[in-house]
Amino acid sequence: MLRYLTVGLLLTSSGLPAADWSLDENPELAKYFAAQVAKIESQDSLLQYKSLDAWQAAKPELREQLFDMLGLHPLPPRTPLKPEQTGVVEEQEFRVENLHFQSMPGLYVTANLYLPKEIDGPLPTVLYVCGHARVTEGDVSFGNKTGYQHHGAWFARNGYACLTIDTVQLGEIEGIHHGTYKYDRWWWNARGYTPAGVEAWNCIRALDYLKTRPEVDADRIGVTGRSGGGAYSWWIAALDERIKCAIPVAGIATLRNHVVDGCVEGHCDCMYMLNTHRWDYATVAALVAPRPLLISNSDKDLIFPLNGVVEVHRQVRHIYELYEQPLKLGLQITEGPHKDTQELRVHAFRWFNRWLRDADSLIEKTATKFFEPAQLRVFADLPADERNTSIDEDFVPTVKPLAERADSILQNQQVWLAKSLYVLRQRCFAGWPEEQTPPRSPTVRVESLDQTSRAPRLTVRRLHFDSQQHVPVSVDLVVNTDAPGNGKSASVDLSSLNLLVADSELWAEYESVVLGRTASPDAARDNSDTGVSAGMLQEQIKRLKNKGTALAVFAPRGMGLHSWNGDSKKQTQIRRRFQLIGTTADAMRVWDIRRAVQVLRQQVGDKVRLHLVGSGTNAWLAAAAAVVLDSDIESARLTNISDDRDQRPVFLNADRSFTPSELLALAVHRTDVVTFGAADGLIKSVARLAQDAQWGGGDFTVK
Repeated sequence: MLRYLTVGLLLTSSGLPAADWSLDENPELAKYFAAQVAKIESQDSLLQYKSLDAWQAAKPELREQLFDMLGLHPLPPRTPLKPEQTGVVEEQEFRVENLHFQSMPGLYVTANLYLPKEIDGPLPTVLYVCGHARVTEGDVSFGNKTGYQHHGAWFARNGYACLTIDTVQLGEIEGIHHGTYKYDRWWWNARGYTPAGVEAWNCIRALDYLKTRPEVDADRIGVTGRSGGGAYSWWIAALDERIKCAIPVAGIATLRNHVVDGCVEGHCDCMYMLNTHRWDYATVAALVAPRPLLISNSDKDLIFPLNGVVEVHRQVRHIYELYEQPLKLGLQITEGPHKDTQELRVHAFRWFNRWLRDADSLIEKTATKFFEPAQLRVFADLPADERNTSIDEDFVPTVKPLAERADSILQNQQVWLAKSLYVLRQRCFAGWPEEQTPPRSPTVRVESLDQTSRAPRLTVRRLHFDSQQHVPVSVDLVVNTDAPGNGKSASVDLSSLNLLVADSELWAEYESVVLGRTASPDAARDNSDTGVSAGMLQEQIKRLKNKGTALAVFAPRGMGLHSWNGDSKKQTQIRRRFQLIGTTADAMRVWDIRRAVQVLRQQVGDKVRLHLVGSGTNAWLAAAAAVVLDSDIESARLTNISDDRDQRPVFLNADRSFTPSELLALAVHRTDVVTFGAADGLIKSVARLAQDAQWGGGDFTVK
């Protein structure tokens, strides 16, 4: 049975009521995201460019940043395309070549090239990039190019060449767009990978292919597409000036629409760059200027809201006015939902005629589908060497293993440390608040909790503070009041203090063991997907009893006492919002740990010897905090650390810059590190560094 379905960006619907996308059940979190978006809006407004010279000076760096945020910096090598035609279908006015090329070895792009029957010379040409149309029969995918065939046919019937290319998710070889949306591939963020980058690269190589065709006028190439194809139109038009005219349809809105209004919940991952440099989306659009650009949308599109489309146009218009080319920017708003309507097509066709053919004739022929999808199929059998289904694994290269760079690190330790701290701050932790020197101490509210009746007698003081604006957290200071000399004041002078980094699972155990409370199901929800080693808390309590010292327990944002409300789907969409503002939830948790350390020094005494303690993913959070803490940490005690990417925290772009061993080595350079049950492959290179006579960092102990 043929399944022929053109849908919105999600494969299940074309949009949901906006209320379903709200963060009403997490009001402080909603305020946090709104404040972050407002900050980006103020810093990235296109109106800041007061002259054309100022914009022209900024433009090369901005374009380089966009390449970077798509995982395309540096660009992959332009390997041979190896184009191959597998068939031709004929109509009275035009013909279609079924073909494929390889944008990199094994990354196949299946396509249809529409050409008029009568060709007198090189033709104006359109690269058509497809939205999310699934066209299948049984387990055979014909590609979304067949769902949008009416566009290619119209162009060919009106004197254009048109290359329509499949996407990764919905091509004949079906890959994945829904990595974070559906499959928990949060390591995409750490890898610096987004399927938007693959789509952009496939478009770049499609232009390379078009330049080899004698039918194509390389000076008159335009791009268009709707929905997902609208987004890919933005990427290629912004990145590659071989595009002379662009019509992205229903493919852009503002950062506010996606993060605050929640439109991110209606989009899959191919719609987004990793926002390392914290842009609003009008900046992408502005990179098209001064080439002809028609921003096209319908007025009832829930996933590309009208107010956001109009705001993008308002800002981009300023750039076109700097060029003194206001006529080259258009805004088309038609009535309708998120759908490929005839009204949207007609204006697009006229815009291409104006700028690629210098014609203003009326549109007499409608866009019509001529073929059964099977007629436009490229592959009878899928190639065995395809990488489409696994391209996320290696599209963005990772850094070389630590062992290969150990000698260089040993010889240039301070340079290595300074560069690493800079990269962490600028690429992994760009969403952190601005640094202050000296750091401003947060206001702390002390809450005394009921003493436990269990031995030893423990007094718990909960120190409430804001880690940053709209992020209330707290750290519990547990004091053994049976131990002489400790007193009962939260400001007691303690000589040594363990700070235990807790996820939701460990927090629930802590509330049960120390506070004598039965954790609710919500409190036990583990947003970190980690788990902890059995008995870890008991070990800390034992140390507290035997040594008469204190213990601090801290669950960062989104964990334990500070868990976010909502089911698993809502938790996923909360995490995706962090990516859009240029950070991750885990990166902000490292910031929270820094602030907890600052609060403890303020409350307990600046000379206290602090030890960071964590297990699993929390151990990595503790290690990262040890790397970036401004004040000295006595040690980091890390249990069950693994180099498995699903067991490590997610820091944006981390795997492009550091191996797990290198991040651990950085922690060792900043303080003493003791590991328990660490993976052998993880610690081997670190031990080699720490044991070298040239090593100028802390001690590394493996137990």
